[in-house]
Amino acid sequence: MTYICECCGKEKEDWPAITYKFPIPYMKLSEEELGNTEVSSDFCIIKYPDETSYFIRTVLVQEVSDSCQDLDYGVWVSLSEKSFNEYVENYDNKEFESGCFGWLANYLPDYEFNHPIPMDVYINNQQGRPLIYPHQNHEHIFVDDFYKGITKEEAEKRINKVLNRS
Repeated sequence: MTYICECCGKEKEDWPAITYKFPIPYMKLSEEELGNTEVSSDFCIIKYPDETSYFIRTVLVQEVSDSCQDLDYGVWVSLSEKSFNEYVENYDNKEFESGCFGWLANYLPDYEFNHPIPMDVYINNQQGRPLIYPHQNHEHIFVDDFYKGITKEEAEKRINKVLNRS
């Protein structure tokens, strides 16, 4: 889809979002364990023998410092049972707005993830899927890049990597 950019006045084509169909813990399950899950395009519940994990689909918007476009990610975050249930109960309520804490549940291209990244989750059902923002004081190169921005070259490299063009 091409359009005239309001920022620079040039004709642009949107970058595809980098999306993940499932959270990482879901992808690590055996065939037998998959029987203990509920998954849709927006929700995922994994029932382990000793606990249950709850995930929702969200959007992370990465600023691209030398471009009029941003790089969008369709990622999953894990939530507490209380926050998950509140979101599910209000999923169709267009007036619902809320915020909660979550953990990033996907690995993004070109980053090492030894531990999940803490996220603030902002829900505004009039705008679509919840937006997430990493905790600024969390020490990780991804968090630094999120708040400083990445270059257009880096954004396109990530897109090409996901599309298997590199």
